[in-house]
Amino acid sequence: MSEEKKKVGRPLKFRTVEEMQEKINAYFEECDKNEDPYTITGLALALDTSRETLLDYEDKDEFSDTVKKAKLKCENYAEKFLFKGKNVVGSIFNLKNNYKRWVDKQEIVKTEAPTIQIKRTRSEEKGNEE
Repeated sequence: MSEEKKKVGRPLKFRTVEEMQEKINAYFEECDKNEDPYTITGLALALDTSRETLLDYEDKDEFSDTVKKAKLKCENYAEKFLFKGKNVVGSIFNLKNNYKRWVDKQEIVKTEAPTIQIKRTRSEEKGNEE
């Protein structure tokens, strides 16, 4: 009897990329119809999964391109809002927290602290002797 490698963990929700893509397309069509924003959590809900599970699918070779393309469409929506929205803070938060390439960088340059030297003049020295 040959030993087979058993799969550990929960079975995948989507058996094929096509099955996942159908649900993704339905999500974007519904957003367009209702004039709703494209969001990662909205996409996860439409796929009947969690945000974390959706992102896990991105690491699976078979589903990676499909998830990346859907995320790119959500990212594009948020990025466009930066240029036409009045309050862009939400879009900025979304981009920084859902997409790896968006980060705030703060650079701190440490320099040597200035030193203070006190020199006494001869007149000050003579004044102290009196």
